[in-house]
Amino acid sequence: MTELRVVIADDQKLVRAGFGMILGAQPDIEVVGEAGDGAEAIRVVRATRPDVVLMDIRMPELDGLAATRELLSEGPVGRHMPKILILTTFDIDDYVYEALAAGAGGFLLKDTPPEQLVDAVRSVAAGESLLAPTVTTRLIEHFVASRATREQPPNGIDELTPRELEVFKLIARGLSNSEIAGELVVSEATVKTHVARILLKLDLRDRVQVVVVAYESGLVRPGGEH
Repeated sequence: MTELRVVIADDQKLVRAGFGMILGAQPDIEVVGEAGDGAEAIRVVRATRPDVVLMDIRMPELDGLAATRELLSEGPVGRHMPKILILTTFDIDDYVYEALAAGAGGFLLKDTPPEQLVDAVRSVAAGESLLAPTVTTRLIEHFVASRATREQPPNGIDELTPRELEVFKLIARGLSNSEIAGELVVSEATVKTHVARILLKLDLRDRVQVVVVAYESGLVRPGGEH
């Protein structure tokens, strides 16, 4: 079994210790480093090359948003680009939206039950960006609704087939692959193929970026209008 390497970045020692105990108890997860601020998080990630980084937003020295931007702008570290999972105490937080827009793979509330924390780390590591619970989509809707959208289609959108555009909009609504398969009456394997082609054609990293681009461009609107 391949172990998932995780770094925990949070300025509260108790949070780091608690998450470390939960994740370290899993046979397929190894906590390879901890950090108390964003600058330290960057150093630890560069040194340990983890698969997933649990990143708190509000930290001293350098906040989690700046650290996320720097890490994801560097390109792959070691085997591949580390996945960033944002930690927050608030489900509606402007910084969380900015982190998702910067390329983070999703976010978790700090009071998430242990089993959900473990599942989230595994999901993000597997490239299944954490859009559930639906609060992620609600968060993006909230902040896009308060800003002027670009009102112009993203680069590459005209390359999507009609079915791929359908899938694009369903991803933006926060649907999982299985939910999209049910909506379109196709197999999950077919949906995965569509998703991969959408990411490639639009040059996007993951599903979270699909959601951000869909709302910011006005292709999907808050409240489900599209």
